[in-house]
Parts: sequence; C-alpha cells; structure tokens
Amino acid sequence: MEKIKTIGEHKFIYDLWSDAVNTASRMESTGEAGHIQTTQRFKDAVSQYQEYEYQERGEVMIKGIGTMKTYFLES
Repeated sequence: MEKIKTIGEHKFIYDLWSDAVNTASRMESTGEAGHIQTTQRFKDAVSQYQEYEYQERGEVMIKGIGTMKTYFLES
C-alpha cells in the first residue's frame, strides 16, 4: 500500500504561498526599523474594510520582483 504524502514531508508549506511569502520577506528586508512597510496592493485591499493612515515611502527596488510603490503604516 502506498503511503499518502502530506505537506511538509517533501515540500515546505510556504512553497504553496511563494509569492505572498517572498513579498512579505522583501518588505521586511527593505523596510526600516520601527516601521511596518506595506505594498500598494495591501493598502488598496485593506482600505476597502478599514481606514489606516499611511506615509508614502515611494518606489523601492524589490529583489526578484522589481520596483514596487511602498508605504509605511502609521501608528
């Protein structure tokens, strides 16, 4: 009888979410200490449900993705 393979045995769970995980990792690595950096896409999606204040950071070169417009979430 063949053993059923589960996620984590041969492929990491984050492989299933690669674009989201990669973007989050790049936001963290290109951000600044004490700030939460977000993408334009995140800002647009969240703004439909909750109003937050953002400070525009501008375009940032994101490794493996290219230039992205980013914001800092205001506290």
